[in-house]
Amino acid sequence: MSRFEDLVAEGEAVPTEGWDFSWFAGRATEQRPSWGYAKLLADRMARAEAALDIQTGGGEVLASIPVAPPVLAATESWRPNLEIARRNLAKFNGTIVEADDTADLPFPSDHFDLVVSRHPVVTRWDEVRRVLRPNGAYLSQHVGSGSVRELTDFMMGPQPAAAHWSLPSLATTAGASPMAAAAGAEAAGLDVVALRQEALRMEFHDIAAVVHFLRKVVWIVPGFTANEYRDRLAALHDFIERHGPFVDHAQRFLIEARSG
Repeated sequence: MSRFEDLVAEGEAVPTEGWDFSWFAGRATEQRPSWGYAKLLADRMARAEAALDIQTGGGEVLASIPVAPPVLAATESWRPNLEIARRNLAKFNGTIVEADDTADLPFPSDHFDLVVSRHPVVTRWDEVRRVLRPNGAYLSQHVGSGSVRELTDFMMGPQPAAAHWSLPSLATTAGASPMAAAAGAEAAGLDVVALRQEALRMEFHDIAAVVHFLRKVVWIVPGFTANEYRDRLAALHDFIERHGPFVDHAQRFLIEARSG
């Protein structure tokens, strides 16, 4: 087999469950936001009484906190991730609940003083507001509009701006702008107290990393398979081999809000 075929096969063989990105070490890099979400999360969790992590993935980020609140819960929609999350979060004796990303949250109203989420697929602002206690806080790092746009355009051809994400104002999806997220939060009755955004440099050093990334982060190229996009992958492989890493940019924003 050629080097290209070997790398594609390698990228296809890596499991996609969970949100552990350690496999990419030495093969792809992504600049981290200056605000340090994990540090902020640890600080808020240490001061909370009851907290909820929405769309926890495999619980990898939540499991990094040194101190958990007395009541801790998390939701996840993808079943393969549920078992990973239960293993990662077992040390906290938290409640891990299967819940669709667009569904009502399966918890009583006024139940948590802290709700968090890292890279939510969908944010139901009305549900966040409902489960928060008075003066409760929401903290989240979102994927912003135009994230990894260079890779999407390379694989699919130039895409029109804001070609997707059209849910009601009380819900925003991955790829929404910070302004749209803030408007949704405020429409639900939350007070946005902080909103920060950054563009972060990404580099892909081989085509295996691209294949695995597109299999794992499915909204970058919807319906991606290596077979269907083989010609574009071959062109990108050739570019990387001749010119070095493919450079892209991730868009991230941090939003903090409080209930009245």
